[in-house]
Amino acid sequence: MLEKCQDLNGCDKEAAPEVANGAGLRCVIRSPSLFVLESLVRNQLRAAIRSRERGKWRGRSVPDDGLTQYSSCDQRPAESEFEQIIGSSPALKLALGEVECIAPTDSTVLILGETGTGKELVARAIHSLSSRCGRPFVKLNWAAIPFDLLESELLGHQKGALAGAIAQKIGRFEMADKCTLFLDEVGDIPPALQTKLLHVLQEQEFERLGNGRTHKVDVRLVAATNLNLDKMVERGQFRSDLYYRLNVFPILLPALRERREDIPALVSHFVKIFSHRMKKRVDGIPPETMSAFQWHSWPGNIRELQNMVERAIILSHDGMLHNPLHNRRTGPVVLSLHPTQLAPSSGTLEDSDPALILETLEEAGWVVGGPHGAAAKLGLKRTTLLAKMRRLGISRPITQEETRW
Repeated sequence: MLEKCQDLNGCDKEAAPEVANGAGLRCVIRSPSLFVLESLVRNQLRAAIRSRERGKWRGRSVPDDGLTQYSSCDQRPAESEFEQIIGSSPALKLALGEVECIAPTDSTVLILGETGTGKELVARAIHSLSSRCGRPFVKLNWAAIPFDLLESELLGHQKGALAGAIAQKIGRFEMADKCTLFLDEVGDIPPALQTKLLHVLQEQEFERLGNGRTHKVDVRLVAATNLNLDKMVERGQFRSDLYYRLNVFPILLPALRERREDIPALVSHFVKIFSHRMKKRVDGIPPETMSAFQWHSWPGNIRELQNMVERAIILSHDGMLHNPLHNRRTGPVVLSLHPTQLAPSSGTLEDSDPALILETLEEAGWVVGGPHGAAAKLGLKRTTLLAKMRRLGISRPITQEETRW
C-alpha cells in the first residue's frame, strides 16, 4: 500500500505524505493508518476523474443565503440562456438583444419594469452569459428583509456587533466577490443605506459591522426595480448620485399588455407545468378562453397570468381549460380611483384598510420604508405593510408619463 502511495504522490516513507487530488486540493496525512491513506487517495482521484468527464458542475440552489451556483461557462449559445423567458414578440426581442449586448461586460445593469415582468429571470440570463457564469449568482431582495437587518445582510457583521449576533455573518457583497450580485427592489433602499451602497459600488470595498478592517471585492452588480427612480430623485426620495451609478445600462422590460402575442405561448407553458404538477389532464384550450387571456389587462403581468392559469387548471374537470376571468369574485384594488371612492360607508377596520393604505402611500410618495415612509405613518413594520399590499393587490400605479423611463 505504501508503494502505491509513493507511485501516486511521490511521497517518501519518512516524511508525512502530502496527497494532491485531481481537483488541486492538498491535504497532509499524519495518520499511521496506511489503509486510510490509500482509500483517501483512491477516492479523491476517482472523484476528480468523474468531474473532468462531466466537464462542468451541476447547478444547485442555496435558498437560505440567496446564493445560486450555476454551471461553468462552456460557450453556450445565448438562446439556451433565454429558455425560461417565453415569447418572441418584437418588444421582448428588443430587451433580450440589450441583454446579449451588455452581458459579456462587467458594467452595472439596471432592469426596469412593472411587477411580474420577469426581472429576476433577465438578471439570471445576464449572469449566465457573462464571464462570471461559473460562479455564484447572489441575490438580495430589499423588500423581503426587515429594516434593522438590511445593513447586516448587505455588509455582514462580526460576532457581538449587534444584539443577538452570536456568530460572524458574511454579507452579500462578500459572498458575491468575483461573482454577480442581484439587488432586487432597489427603489426600496432606505435613505440611510443609500450612501453606504454608493460607497461600496464606487470603491468596491466595505467594512463589516463591528470590524474596522476594509475588505476589497470584485462584484458585478445587476439591480432591478418597478419604481420610477427618475421621479424619486426629483422628489428627493432617492440619491441622484446613487441613481447615476446604478443607471449605467438600463433595460426596460415590456409589460404583458405590450406583448400580447406572447400570451398563447405563456399559457401553454404554464398549462404544461401545472397540469403535470397536479396530475390533471388538459386536452385543449378553447378559443374563447385564449381570447380572454389575450385581451385581459394583466396589471400583475406574467405573475398574475401564471396564477390565473393555475386557478383554471384547479377548476378544470372535463379536460378543457375554461376561462377563469369571467367569474372572478375578487380582484386587485383599482388604483385609478381616488382612495375615498374605495372606502365603504360602513364596515370593519379590515374592510377600510385598502383606502387607508392607498391614501398613506400617496402622501408618502409611494415610499414604504424609512422614517417618513408609509409604514412609519401607519405604525406598521415595513415588511407587514408590504405583506398587506400584496394580499390586497395594491401596487404603485404607473402613469403614461412615468412609463417613459
